[in-house]
Amino acid sequence: MSNDPIGIFLKGGPVMVPILIVSLLVTATVIERILFLVRLGRRRDPAVVREIFACVEHGRPEDALRAGEHSADPVARAVTSALRERDTSYTSALLAAASRELRKFNRGLPLLDTAITVAPLLGLLGTVMGMIRSFGLIAGELDAPAAITGGIAEALIATAFGLLVAILALLPFNYLNARLEEARAELEEAGNRLEILLVRGGVRAGQEP
Repeated sequence: MSNDPIGIFLKGGPVMVPILIVSLLVTATVIERILFLVRLGRRRDPAVVREIFACVEHGRPEDALRAGEHSADPVARAVTSALRERDTSYTSALLAAASRELRKFNRGLPLLDTAITVAPLLGLLGTVMGMIRSFGLIAGELDAPAAITGGIAEALIATAFGLLVAILALLPFNYLNARLEEARAELEEAGNRLEILLVRGGVRAGQEP
Protein backbone atom coordinates (compact mmCIF):
# COMPACT_ATOMS: atom_id res chain seq x y z
CA MET A 1 0.00 0.00 0.00
CA SER A 2 1.28 3.44 -0.89
CA ASN A 3 2.31 5.54 2.10
CA ASP A 4 1.64 8.94 0.55
CA PRO A 5 -1.67 10.61 1.58
CA ILE A 6 -3.11 10.64 -1.94
CA GLY A 7 -2.28 6.97 -2.44
CA ILE A 8 -3.87 6.05 0.88
CA PHE A 9 -6.93 8.14 0.00
CA LEU A 10 -7.37 6.42 -3.37
CA LYS A 11 -7.07 3.01 -1.72
CA GLY A 12 -10.21 3.81 0.29
CA GLY A 13 -12.46 3.30 -2.70
CA PRO A 14 -15.22 5.38 -4.33
CA VAL A 15 -16.89 6.23 -1.02
CA MET A 16 -13.92 8.45 -0.24
CA VAL A 17 -15.34 11.03 -2.65
CA PRO A 18 -18.44 11.83 -0.54
CA ILE A 19 -16.26 11.72 2.59
CA LEU A 20 -14.00 14.32 0.96
CA ILE A 21 -17.01 16.47 0.09
CA VAL A 22 -18.25 16.28 3.69
CA SER A 23 -14.80 17.23 4.98
CA LEU A 24 -14.67 20.26 2.67
CA LEU A 25 -18.11 21.39 3.82
CA VAL A 26 -17.05 20.99 7.45
CA THR A 27 -13.86 22.96 6.85
CA ALA A 28 -15.70 25.78 5.08
CA THR A 29 -18.33 25.93 7.82
CA VAL A 30 -15.76 26.03 10.60
CA ILE A 31 -13.81 28.82 8.88
CA GLU A 32 -17.01 30.83 8.36
CA ARG A 33 -17.96 30.37 12.02
CA ILE A 34 -14.52 31.45 13.20
CA LEU A 35 -14.82 34.62 11.12
CA PHE A 36 -18.29 35.19 12.54
CA LEU A 37 -17.00 34.93 16.11
CA VAL A 38 -14.13 37.30 15.33
CA ARG A 39 -16.56 39.86 13.86
CA LEU A 40 -18.88 39.34 16.83
CA GLY A 41 -16.08 40.06 19.27
CA ARG A 42 -15.37 43.35 17.51
CA ARG A 43 -19.06 44.34 17.55
CA ARG A 44 -19.64 43.68 21.24
CA ASP A 45 -20.17 46.90 23.15
CA PRO A 46 -21.11 46.33 26.81
CA ALA A 47 -20.92 50.07 27.49
CA VAL A 48 -23.89 50.70 25.18
CA VAL A 49 -25.90 47.95 26.86
CA ARG A 50 -25.17 49.47 30.27
CA GLU A 51 -26.19 52.90 28.97
CA ILE A 52 -29.49 51.51 27.68
CA PHE A 53 -30.29 49.96 31.05
CA ALA A 54 -29.25 53.12 32.89
CA CYS A 55 -31.56 55.28 30.76
CA VAL A 56 -34.49 52.92 31.26
CA GLU A 57 -33.81 52.73 34.99
CA HIS A 58 -34.05 56.53 35.22
CA GLY A 59 -37.28 56.62 33.21
CA ARG A 60 -35.77 57.84 29.94
CA PRO A 61 -36.69 55.15 27.36
CA GLU A 62 -36.30 57.49 24.41
CA ASP A 63 -32.70 58.16 25.38
CA ALA A 64 -32.20 54.41 25.69
CA LEU A 65 -33.55 53.97 22.16
CA ARG A 66 -31.18 56.58 20.82
CA ALA A 67 -28.26 54.95 22.61
CA GLY A 68 -28.89 51.53 21.09
CA GLU A 69 -30.31 52.56 17.73
CA HIS A 70 -27.09 52.21 15.74
CA SER A 71 -25.28 49.68 17.91
CA ALA A 72 -23.98 46.47 16.33
CA ASP A 73 -23.97 44.65 19.68
CA PRO A 74 -26.49 41.76 19.50
CA VAL A 75 -27.77 42.33 23.05
CA ALA A 76 -28.17 46.05 22.42
CA ARG A 77 -30.04 45.36 19.19
CA ALA A 78 -32.39 42.90 20.88
CA VAL A 79 -33.28 45.08 23.86
CA THR A 80 -33.64 48.14 21.63
CA SER A 81 -36.11 46.30 19.39
CA ALA A 82 -38.08 45.19 22.45
CA LEU A 83 -37.98 48.67 23.97
CA ARG A 84 -39.32 50.15 20.76
CA GLU A 85 -42.46 48.00 21.13
CA ARG A 86 -42.80 48.38 24.90
CA ASP A 87 -46.32 49.85 24.61
CA THR A 88 -47.84 47.17 22.39
CA SER A 89 -46.08 43.80 22.24
CA TYR A 90 -42.92 43.92 24.34
CA THR A 91 -42.67 40.16 24.86
CA SER A 92 -43.28 39.29 21.22
CA ALA A 93 -40.80 41.92 20.05
CA LEU A 94 -38.16 40.64 22.48
CA LEU A 95 -38.66 37.03 21.39
CA ALA A 96 -38.50 37.98 17.72
CA ALA A 97 -35.34 40.07 18.20
CA ALA A 98 -33.65 37.35 20.27
CA SER A 99 -34.59 34.75 17.67
CA ARG A 100 -33.00 36.84 14.91
CA GLU A 101 -29.78 37.14 16.87
CA LEU A 102 -29.68 33.45 17.82
CA ARG A 103 -30.20 32.36 14.21
CA LYS A 104 -26.84 33.96 13.44
CA PHE A 105 -25.21 31.82 16.13
CA ASN A 106 -27.02 28.70 14.93
CA ARG A 107 -25.93 29.03 11.31
CA GLY A 108 -23.81 26.07 10.25
CA LEU A 109 -24.59 23.93 13.31
CA PRO A 110 -27.09 21.67 11.48
CA LEU A 111 -24.47 20.95 8.83
CA LEU A 112 -21.84 20.05 11.43
CA ASP A 113 -24.36 17.90 13.28
CA THR A 114 -25.17 16.04 10.06
CA ALA A 115 -21.49 15.57 9.23
CA ILE A 116 -20.84 14.06 12.67
CA THR A 117 -23.45 11.40 11.90
CA VAL A 118 -22.92 10.89 8.18
CA ALA A 119 -19.11 10.75 7.99
CA PRO A 120 -18.68 7.58 10.12
CA LEU A 121 -21.57 5.92 8.29
CA LEU A 122 -19.92 6.67 4.96
CA GLY A 123 -16.69 5.26 6.33
CA LEU A 124 -18.46 2.09 7.46
CA LEU A 125 -20.11 1.76 4.06
CA GLY A 126 -16.72 2.08 2.39
CA THR A 127 -15.30 -0.61 4.68
CA VAL A 128 -18.13 -3.03 3.94
CA MET A 129 -17.83 -2.42 0.21
CA GLY A 130 -14.05 -2.84 0.37
CA MET A 131 -14.26 -6.08 2.30
CA ILE A 132 -16.84 -7.50 -0.07
CA ARG A 133 -14.61 -6.59 -2.99
CA SER A 134 -11.52 -8.03 -1.28
CA PHE A 135 -13.12 -11.35 -0.40
CA GLY A 136 -14.57 -11.58 -3.88
CA LEU A 137 -11.15 -11.15 -5.44
CA ILE A 138 -9.47 -13.76 -3.24
CA ALA A 139 -12.17 -16.38 -3.52
CA GLY A 140 -10.36 -19.61 -4.11
CA GLU A 141 -7.07 -18.19 -2.77
CA LEU A 142 -7.56 -18.81 0.94
CA ASP A 143 -3.92 -19.82 1.23
CA ALA A 144 -2.90 -16.19 0.69
CA PRO A 145 -3.32 -14.54 4.10
CA ALA A 146 -1.34 -11.50 3.01
CA ALA A 147 -3.92 -10.78 0.34
CA ILE A 148 -6.74 -11.07 2.88
CA THR A 149 -5.14 -8.81 5.49
CA GLY A 150 -4.05 -6.31 2.85
CA GLY A 151 -7.57 -6.09 1.48
CA ILE A 152 -9.07 -5.59 4.94
CA ALA A 153 -6.50 -2.90 5.74
CA GLU A 154 -7.44 -1.03 2.60
CA ALA A 155 -11.13 -1.42 3.42
CA LEU A 156 -10.62 0.14 6.86
CA ILE A 157 -9.16 3.31 5.34
CA ALA A 158 -12.66 4.63 4.64
CA THR A 159 -13.71 4.10 8.25
CA ALA A 160 -10.58 5.87 9.51
CA PHE A 161 -11.21 8.89 7.28
CA GLY A 162 -14.91 8.97 8.21
CA LEU A 163 -14.11 8.93 11.92
CA LEU A 164 -11.47 11.63 11.45
CA VAL A 165 -13.96 13.92 9.71
CA ALA A 166 -16.55 13.28 12.43
CA ILE A 167 -14.05 14.09 15.20
CA LEU A 168 -12.94 17.28 13.44
CA ALA A 169 -16.60 18.33 13.13
CA LEU A 170 -17.51 17.37 16.71
CA LEU A 171 -15.01 19.67 18.42
CA PRO A 172 -16.15 22.95 16.80
CA PHE A 173 -19.78 21.79 16.97
CA ASN A 174 -19.62 21.47 20.76
CA TYR A 175 -17.81 24.80 21.09
CA LEU A 176 -20.30 26.61 18.84
CA ASN A 177 -23.19 25.02 20.72
CA ALA A 178 -21.73 26.36 23.95
CA ARG A 179 -21.48 29.86 22.45
CA LEU A 180 -25.09 29.58 21.26
CA GLU A 181 -26.28 28.70 24.77
CA GLU A 182 -24.22 31.55 26.24
CA ALA A 183 -25.84 33.99 23.80
CA ARG A 184 -29.30 32.59 24.58
CA ALA A 185 -28.74 33.01 28.32
CA GLU A 186 -27.35 36.53 27.88
CA LEU A 187 -30.28 37.65 25.74
CA GLU A 188 -32.78 36.12 28.15
CA GLU A 189 -31.13 37.81 31.13
CA ALA A 190 -31.04 41.16 29.32
CA GLY A 191 -34.71 40.88 28.36
CA ASN A 192 -35.79 40.04 31.89
CA ARG A 193 -33.71 42.87 33.31
CA LEU A 194 -35.17 45.35 30.85
CA GLU A 195 -38.71 44.29 31.71
CA ILE A 196 -38.02 44.71 35.43
CA LEU A 197 -36.55 48.16 34.86
CA LEU A 198 -39.54 49.22 32.76
CA VAL A 199 -41.93 48.18 35.48
CA ARG A 200 -39.81 49.72 38.23
CA GLY A 201 -39.43 52.97 36.29
CA GLY A 202 -43.18 53.23 35.77
CA VAL A 203 -42.89 53.63 32.02
CA ARG A 204 -46.36 53.09 30.56
CA ALA A 205 -48.03 53.72 27.18
CA GLY A 206 -44.98 55.46 25.77
CA GLN A 207 -45.01 58.16 28.45
CA GLU A 208 -42.21 58.95 30.82
CA PRO A 209 -43.12 59.30 34.50
